Amino acid sequence: MPNQLIIPTAEPFYFPGNRTGVLLVHGFTGTPKEMRWMGEYLAGEGFSVACPRLAGHATRLSDLARTRWTDWLASVEDGLYMLSGSTDRVFIAGLSMGGALALLAAARYPLAGVITMSAPYALQDDWRLNYLSLIQWLQPEVGKGPADWHNPEAAKDHVAYPVYPTAGVAQLAQLLKTMRACLPEVRIPALLFHSHADQGVAPENMERIYAHLGSADKHKHWLENSGHVMTREPERELVFQMATQFIRRVSNQF
Repeated sequence: MPNQLIIPTAEPFYFPGNRTGVLLVHGFTGTPKEMRWMGEYLAGEGFSVACPRLAGHATRLSDLARTRWTDWLASVEDGLYMLSGSTDRVFIAGLSMGGALALLAAARYPLAGVITMSAPYALQDDWRLNYLSLIQWLQPEVGKGPADWHNPEAAKDHVAYPVYPTAGVAQLAQLLKTMRACLPEVRIPALLFHSHADQGVAPENMERIYAHLGSADKHKHWLENSGHVMTREPERELVFQMATQFIRRVSNQF
């Protein structure tokens, strides 16, 4: 019987396909639903596609408040092991924090290529970040900023926690610190996307990630008519097409 705690429509998914696997990773407080359209597109192109539910997500906010960034990485590892059992090569593609997890995985595991979308290099400067271990007890939740959707229809049925757990923000900061240290170790082909209209993660984050990547084969692409969750925005088809082209090009090198 399915776990009734998972928010409806936010379940993890797996689409079996050919010997090229693609692991999709959703963002902080998000769910696999934000990656579903990308997963369906890539599956339609013949790839084997999986999107795990990151620990603490798509259930209750209190679950996320209890998890650590290493739990999120373990969820990614589970997906990688599942795909590697039925494929010859695995690519990883992540949105927002999922992009940070994808880069960290790219530095640690034998992957074929990495794709990031709206990924952060660091959290926005805020003096409170230095005191999160204390603040989390005084203010357990942090409000989200204004939404930046360019696709109102997608916004209506988007599934995510309405606020950030302060303890989770502290873990996100630790994750990004670890990711930054690993960027020079990422030497596989990389494709980065970011929107100039992203109000969730400032556009300069992509430039900073790109500058520190150890990959010789690395490319970045800017979007103009998308908010932070670009996988559900008007330019998503372009992102999906370019991701497919990237995966096919790199796969031909094997």
